[in-house]
Amino acid sequence: MVVSSTASNPGTQPIDQYLTVAGARLRFRDEGAGPAVMLLHGWTLDLEMWDLQVDGLLQEFRLIRFDRRGHGLSNGTPTPRQDVADVDALCRHLGLSRVALIGMSQGARIAFAFASSAPERVDALVLDGPPSLDRLPADDDVPLEHFRAIVRMHGMEAFRREWLRHPLTQLRTADPRVRAHLAAMIARFAGNELASSTPAWDIPALPALPASLNPATLVLTGELDLPSRVQSADSLKAALPGAGRAVIAHARHLPNLDQPEAYNEVCRGFLKQHTRPHNRP
Repeated sequence: MVVSSTASNPGTQPIDQYLTVAGARLRFRDEGAGPAVMLLHGWTLDLEMWDLQVDGLLQEFRLIRFDRRGHGLSNGTPTPRQDVADVDALCRHLGLSRVALIGMSQGARIAFAFASSAPERVDALVLDGPPSLDRLPADDDVPLEHFRAIVRMHGMEAFRREWLRHPLTQLRTADPRVRAHLAAMIARFAGNELASSTPAWDIPALPALPASLNPATLVLTGELDLPSRVQSADSLKAALPGAGRAVIAHARHLPNLDQPEAYNEVCRGFLKQHTRPHNRP
């Protein structure tokens, strides 16, 4: 298994592009053809977390992914509220009137918020390892104030070491290349919100859960994810009649890295059923 994405022609390298929006310069990649799918990464990660999904899905879908502000090679301070606006800005920049969304962890919150605000623009929605959508992350399983204290006292490297030991970043796979890939993403995370004295989470107000979302929805977790995330996923599935539920066996909170082939197969089947072809502008 090679942890690097390829474009539609073997041997070519993915091309980084940049979009300046609302005071941030966002790195993004736009690869392939077919139904448009945007992939939204979790906290401290970046667009390269999806490399193995690009390898597995590129022949059937147009895959768009970006470093959320303050992550990877994008600058700015991370704010989930602005992330939702950034999804909108990138869709408009690329001329996408409709898109499917795969959101992982904090990215699931952003995908849900965007789909709730503009359901007519979303074909399908995959919510992977979602946190609770009705509580702030500080009430969930990310001890943000503790991490901010570590940064104040000991610096970002101390935070990165501790975060790599947190259950949300633990991998079941023993593949050293995948483990190194995860560590490299966390090493790129600037942690601007951890060094700031302002509130670190600017959460968009989510609407009350509708009886059903217009986009077809799949809620997904790894079999060995944190109990709080499994409970959150089960509760979300119960609150959305018609939503599907998938569990990736032998995977923790990052099932796309632990079990990429199984993850890709689940996403491929769901997306093929619920997306439609779109021509590039």
